[in-house]
Amino acid sequence: MDVLQTKESLAKELTQLKGQGRTIGFVPTMGALHRGHLSLVDCSRRQDDVTVVSIFVNPTQFNRRDDFEQYPRNLTSDLKDLEEAGVQVVFIPGEAEMYPEPDHRTFDFGQLDKVMEGHYRPGHFDGVAKIVSKLFDAVQPHRAYFGEKDFQQLVIIRDLTRQMDYDIEIIGCPIVREPNGLAISSRNKRLSAEQRKQAAQLSRVIFQARQYADRYAIDQLKAWVVAELNKNSEMDVEYFEVVDEATLTSVNAWSDAYYKRACVAAWVGQVRLIDNVKFYF
Repeated sequence: MDVLQTKESLAKELTQLKGQGRTIGFVPTMGALHRGHLSLVDCSRRQDDVTVVSIFVNPTQFNRRDDFEQYPRNLTSDLKDLEEAGVQVVFIPGEAEMYPEPDHRTFDFGQLDKVMEGHYRPGHFDGVAKIVSKLFDAVQPHRAYFGEKDFQQLVIIRDLTRQMDYDIEIIGCPIVREPNGLAISSRNKRLSAEQRKQAAQLSRVIFQARQYADRYAIDQLKAWVVAELNKNSEMDVEYFEVVDEATLTSVNAWSDAYYKRACVAAWVGQVRLIDNVKFYF
């Protein structure tokens, strides 16, 4: 496994591999790797000749400096996991490599970045778009893999790829969950053992909501989910929305769209968690 720190060394290696006719799959990460990340690696290894993983904690996508500073980092463990997973190339640039000068670009995603995460984390998706576009320029993969846990991000990255005319296939991979149903996230490491148990209610309730959908109008279901989650003294719901998967606009009636996604964000103590589930009917 080759571990590279500069765009120049990365380009040199990937040019050689592409010259041999090999397809490149790319998994961008911020490290603190878990089974969710490794599932993306597995998806890439099944479809591509070479899998590239980046590890870079991107400062421009954090709204709070303390959140950036507290983001878990464990490079030694991450590299061990990636080598065991069969990754061929790891790109671990420093901040100066990715941002040699301030990046003042802004992106127009229409309504996609104005709702849910975009509403509560203004500027977040501009930061995501900056780093993803930089990484796409550096790696120039054939395919890139993103988890569906960050569903809004996935939709926006697909739009970014279209806007910037990247010849990259964006692959969304299913959410990986802990045995109690909690969506696996690097942020889970900041939960206490008790909070981790309580946080599992997030997935239990939204899956229940899908079962109850034929009994309630959407506004009633949304009110029920928020009330049910807020019964938990450890939890404070930020939003629960049912949206059209393509446009991320709120669905007001079940007949408004066939491909729907229920998305939720909630604080468990000082840790902010998100989750989602498909509503296809």
